Amino acid sequence: MGVEGCTKCIKYLLFVFDFIFWLAGGLILGVALWLRHDPKTSNLLQLEFDGAQAPNTFYINVHILIGVGAVMMFVGFLGCYGAIQESQCLLGTFFGCLVILFACGVAAGIWGFMNKETVSGDMINYYDSIYNKAMVTSLQEPDKPKAAALVLKVFHEVLNCCGKGQGTNFLTHITDKLGVTDLCPTSGTIVSCHARIQELFSDKIYVIGIAALVVAVIMIFEMIFSMVLCCGIRSSPVY
Repeated sequence: MGVEGCTKCIKYLLFVFDFIFWLAGGLILGVALWLRHDPKTSNLLQLEFDGAQAPNTFYINVHILIGVGAVMMFVGFLGCYGAIQESQCLLGTFFGCLVILFACGVAAGIWGFMNKETVSGDMINYYDSIYNKAMVTSLQEPDKPKAAALVLKVFHEVLNCCGKGQGTNFLTHITDKLGVTDLCPTSGTIVSCHARIQELFSDKIYVIGIAALVVAVIMIFEMIFSMVLCCGIRSSPVY
């Protein structure tokens, strides 16, 4: 009776954690879709200049996150059903999926921590190349079409910034006032675009990191409860 009571208790606990895991998968999927279709990041990452598109490192991470969220929802459903049915086969499969997901999550977390500056760094380098080209063509060839200036204008309007910092924001603002260029946003701000880019992508990476940490804690409890329930089912005289 004691074993049966413990088994039932673990069963309900596992069901609760599996349901939370399923909800967490849906939340991650929703956050990833929001990141994928966020107007600011979409407008920047769809820019193209001289045949070179904006760095897509951020989108690669987001697509991985979409896949993880969808898999988590499936695995969470599998765990809920296995706990209700008290099936050793389903619980064993569920445990195996959790181990794989946890290992992938740890590997992705380590990679993300080691390359956390890559996304913003790549975008800053891309911005700098466009800024330099736009300023050179605007000053040296004022009568020619300025493709770089048009792309740069999109950067400035989307991020509400102007220039690379270190005086370039003031320089660009002055050349706009003199009518030589038309690069700064209509708001007239002179905030550095480097700071804006770092702020934009760093904030989103922190959201991903917090979500991954919460899911990892839930997965640890689920692995423990699924194994305990399997052992309880195996040792129970009812089965």
